[in-house]
Amino acid sequence: MVKQRSGAPDYSELKHETGDRLKWSTVRLSDVVENDNRLEASVYQGRHAREILDTCKYEIFPFESLASAYHRPRFKRIWVEEPGFPIYQPSQILELYPAPAGYISEGTKTDLDALRVHRGQILLTCSGTIGRCSVVTETLHDKIFSHDLIRIDCKDPIDTGYIYAFFRTETGNTLINTNNYGAVVSHIEPEHLNDLPVPDPPRMLKKRIHDMVMESYRLRDRSNELLDEAENLLVRELSLPPVGALGPESFRDDFGPKHFTVTSSELEGRLDASYHIPSAGDILECLRHRAAELTTIADDRISQEVFLPGRFKRVYVGEGQGTVFFGGRQILYLDPSVEGKYLSTKHYSEKIRNELTLKEGQILVSRSGTVGRIALVPKHWEGWTASEDLIRISPADDDIRGFLYVYLSSEYGQVLLRRFTYGSVQDHIADFHVASVQVPLLRDKNIQERINRLALEANDLRYEAYRLEQRALQMVNEYVIHV
Repeated sequence: MVKQRSGAPDYSELKHETGDRLKWSTVRLSDVVENDNRLEASVYQGRHAREILDTCKYEIFPFESLASAYHRPRFKRIWVEEPGFPIYQPSQILELYPAPAGYISEGTKTDLDALRVHRGQILLTCSGTIGRCSVVTETLHDKIFSHDLIRIDCKDPIDTGYIYAFFRTETGNTLINTNNYGAVVSHIEPEHLNDLPVPDPPRMLKKRIHDMVMESYRLRDRSNELLDEAENLLVRELSLPPVGALGPESFRDDFGPKHFTVTSSELEGRLDASYHIPSAGDILECLRHRAAELTTIADDRISQEVFLPGRFKRVYVGEGQGTVFFGGRQILYLDPSVEGKYLSTKHYSEKIRNELTLKEGQILVSRSGTVGRIALVPKHWEGWTASEDLIRISPADDDIRGFLYVYLSSEYGQVLLRRFTYGSVQDHIADFHVASVQVPLLRDKNIQERINRLALEANDLRYEAYRLEQRALQMVNEYVIHV
């Protein structure tokens, strides 16, 4: 079922006002001189963080005594179609299971192997939104990332999880961001980390924090393995050929450019070629012959409703004054709250609040920009809010939600979903399009149930991974820097 929804203070004192008042503080001239005459406010935001560390009971070490950091030289990319060398962008390090951003040729003039990241490294974004970090475990190991990503190697392995957790705290992240420069794009260099102050608590405490972080990442890797297993089961049960092998025979070149034909009875009111892409037709033909039944998401056996929240004016507030709010990009993250956006919902009607508030087990689909990002809402997102640019699917029950998530996330589900894309400047998809996406029901009910269980188990593991990471961050805040 588809529902349409529409006196001057002391220099060290920070004045933090709400409403239309400005946040401000004063800076001594000597501070400006000591900071190379830099006038960006962000340079001095770290002062409070450093004052916090001054009260820390543990010895403070410069970052360079604990770890080394580097990035790679710039290079000109030679983009190619698959197959090639898959490359990932720095912004993807927060994604639970990133897909390649593109493929580059082996003729690219750079050391491709030196671009690979390795198990146990900490990755840190250094351009745009700086200070986002991740740990390289099985999911990212040996992947090629672009040059503008700082790689960190710790001298003592147990410092890996500890330094990662410290960087994830507000204090650590603020310290990183005080070294940024550039008027248009914020940026840091590896050498800017060298003098970063890092508390050095007892080894036993660091090891506990490290172990929690690494177990959190192990659970994320395991969840990805379960989802791979589920998708492989789906493909085998339906005997689906690789997506790249579908469609080519439908193209002709009898008068110049390659083309394909569509009869008037097949138009379905759509004149855009992308809707009639031959690979989509081949997938549907396979599903009709190999599935027990081919239905749509709108079927009440598949979903209770498919809806898009109504538009609203966003009222952002500070942390603790509202609920976590995020958009389509962040649904691929374990913890979308890293963006630090909080929405005040008290100004909205009950209808809008209910539509925006997420419920465990919903499936989210990005509807604009990059169409078709999929997420299965885990337990820790319950009660958070997400953008009206995300279509919500409320699955019929627990017996179908995991299976539907796996299917929509698969290459085949993505082709059938994205064929509905429309728009000349920016891609879009509507909720009624999502409801029209065809879904196969398998002949072997045991296989379908297993696929469903694997997906739900993977989502539970991601919740446990989130809880472990939050406990690690809490330990750093409470037992190390005491905030």
